[in-house]
Amino acid sequence: MEVSVIRSSCQAKICKTELGYRDLRFCFGKNHDKNKIFSRKPNSVCYESQITRLRKAGLRFTVKAVHCEPILESKSATRFKSLDRVRLFVGLPLDAVSECNTVNHTRAIAAGLKALKLLGVEGVELPVWWGVVENQAMGKYEWSGYLTVAEMVQKAGLKLHVSLCFHASRQPKIPLPNWVLEIGKSQSRIFFTDRSGRCYQECLSLAVDDLSVLNGKTPIQVYQDFCESFKSAFSPFIGRTITGISMGLGPDGELRYPSHHKPAKSGTITGVGEFQCYDINMLNLLKQHAEANGNPLWGLGGPHDAPTYNESPNSNNFFTDHGGSWESPYGDFFLSWYSSQLISHGDRLLSLASSIFRDTAVNVYGKVPLMHSWYKTRARPSDLTAGFYNTASRDGYEAVAEIFARNSCKMILPGMDLSDEHQPHESLSSPESLLVQIRTACRKHGVDVAGQNLAYGAPGGFAQIKKNMLGEDVLDLFTFQRMGAHFFSPEHFPSFTEFVRSLSQPELHLDDLPIKEEEATASVNTSSDPNIHMQAA
Repeated sequence: MEVSVIRSSCQAKICKTELGYRDLRFCFGKNHDKNKIFSRKPNSVCYESQITRLRKAGLRFTVKAVHCEPILESKSATRFKSLDRVRLFVGLPLDAVSECNTVNHTRAIAAGLKALKLLGVEGVELPVWWGVVENQAMGKYEWSGYLTVAEMVQKAGLKLHVSLCFHASRQPKIPLPNWVLEIGKSQSRIFFTDRSGRCYQECLSLAVDDLSVLNGKTPIQVYQDFCESFKSAFSPFIGRTITGISMGLGPDGELRYPSHHKPAKSGTITGVGEFQCYDINMLNLLKQHAEANGNPLWGLGGPHDAPTYNESPNSNNFFTDHGGSWESPYGDFFLSWYSSQLISHGDRLLSLASSIFRDTAVNVYGKVPLMHSWYKTRARPSDLTAGFYNTASRDGYEAVAEIFARNSCKMILPGMDLSDEHQPHESLSSPESLLVQIRTACRKHGVDVAGQNLAYGAPGGFAQIKKNMLGEDVLDLFTFQRMGAHFFSPEHFPSFTEFVRSLSQPELHLDDLPIKEEEATASVNTSSDPNIHMQAA
């Protein structure tokens, strides 16, 4: 970024500016009340900076791109080139559009978009919910709220990445469509079921993908109609404002079984999760597979000696590191079948999205979870219960990367803010090792990887994100989750601002600076000539 002072026909470079980063202050609401930013009360954004004082003096500001020549054999220049290839997005609130198809927090979102544009963020990610758009009846779509958000993003000069969400959300509460839930009341078999018979009603079971359980249509057909309607309604934005589309693949939009849908109690270590193969349709598939392999007794249910949701691997025999059932012929049979069902489901949905949007100028993405708990064990049970046949002796992500490559889709990986050193020792977790494994499989199959953070306030999170952006495997894009009251709070937003700044402005050696910054700042502050025109890029 370069700042110049222009007066008459003379132009003098003054510095590599930090205006808009170091001196810019964002104030939302009164007294920096972070709880008011996303309330329904009017919100305002005020910019208290050196820039404001200069404008009062009569200066005019414009922004334009400035061509920068690379500095050969410079470590800082190489670092800048690597980071500059990553596109940075920020997720909009999960409930940006209400059930009534009105835009929530309109003023705050508009102010936030302006702030992000000023920071140099490329775009925002918008969750589009099945339960909002097609809520009352199959085939009756209401896109008005989401179209309004797309127009706001376009007006702000930002790009838009859309996530098509065929699952529900607990917080904020966004259920599946009412007409789907009505069907579920009499046909609970359309949902995943665990060993205790409890249904998970936040997404449909993958076992019904090709069964006509939704008023005579299959879920795949319903998803296809939804995507076709989206494509038609948003055609003015697709390829222009909308540059990417994520296809929902399961719980939380991720390609996995809902194996950890029961949250761990506060202060406890995340358990191994449970296998989700007990709805009648999953059991039918398992039975058929067992009979075809000559072992009908293996098709009666899932492993009887597997732990429950929040238990450790050694609380039962299945996941024991040495001598566990997971290494037995039965264990291999079950885990191969269980993972193959998930892979086939992902292949169907990615193929659907790829075929629908193939003739557009957008990239199609799918999200794969980071099941990093217990990764340092041989069995890696969190992977296994989620549907990835990934152990110390078997790479379960090769098959995942293959379906993404086959359908020309890009993979989104969360958890890029997590580091091994900040994980509870007892969880035997290694998010860094798992990320390396998945990214290696993607590189082997030519699949581009995009990143997300997993949680607010992860210790050393920004530094870890930056570390994952560097290196040989450069990310396709990174989406920071997510805009809201905390995001713009005084406790968080200055850190995010510095993070963005560090991506676009590498550390410079003293001899890289065109002139002394002190001299430049002094010359700007003392000028009050209304004919001076400042350019910033």
